[in-house]
Amino acid sequence: MDRIAVFCDFDGTITESDNIISIMKHFAPPEWESLKDKVLAEEISIQDGVGQMFALLPSSLKEEITSYVLSQAKIRNGFEEFIAYLKTEKIPLYIVSGGIDFFIHPLLEQFGPFEAIYCNHSDFSGEMIKVNWPHECDEECDNGCGCCKPSIMRSRDEEGLYKIVIGDSITDLQAAKQADFVLARDLLLQKSRELGLDHRPFTDFFDCITELKRLIGVKL
Repeated sequence: MDRIAVFCDFDGTITESDNIISIMKHFAPPEWESLKDKVLAEEISIQDGVGQMFALLPSSLKEEITSYVLSQAKIRNGFEEFIAYLKTEKIPLYIVSGGIDFFIHPLLEQFGPFEAIYCNHSDFSGEMIKVNWPHECDEECDNGCGCCKPSIMRSRDEEGLYKIVIGDSITDLQAAKQADFVLARDLLLQKSRELGLDHRPFTDFFDCITELKRLIGVKL
């Protein structure tokens, strides 16, 4: 059987809601709404949109925003069991997120360690929050992803690797296009249907366990 690797989104996938959207609704001035709409309509890049949204927030809010996310974020049902299942099957799990390190790492700390966590980095040294991009697009991608999920997948590619992407939004679409199989919900599910990607819907991570067991059974 080919080796399997799972590339899983964080916001809206591991967590029940998108933490960036939650932060913006609670802390940002109204201008964030038009930036979000432009990202979802693919009128501006994810990198530009997320960078501009966080630039609306003063760095002095760091502790307040962090406390808010940690108190509000809910981990999707079955995630702990999903991690245990992957470990049993020796399937590596890569967290690939367009979210920001200052809330992702504290939320995931109790569940790790993981094969790797890829996300954007925060800089609170200036007056307004700045987002840094340590995982930008490679030469094969010009979408301005910010944290470029397809580039990360290419960096981990190897012959015979069966790539599964789990996600929910437009930020997962380019990764889903190069996956062998997609577990999708929300907007990514709609896009997967439109593009005819090999996919299944999921509601929680128990669904993901069921689908992986099915895939492994088919491939044996």
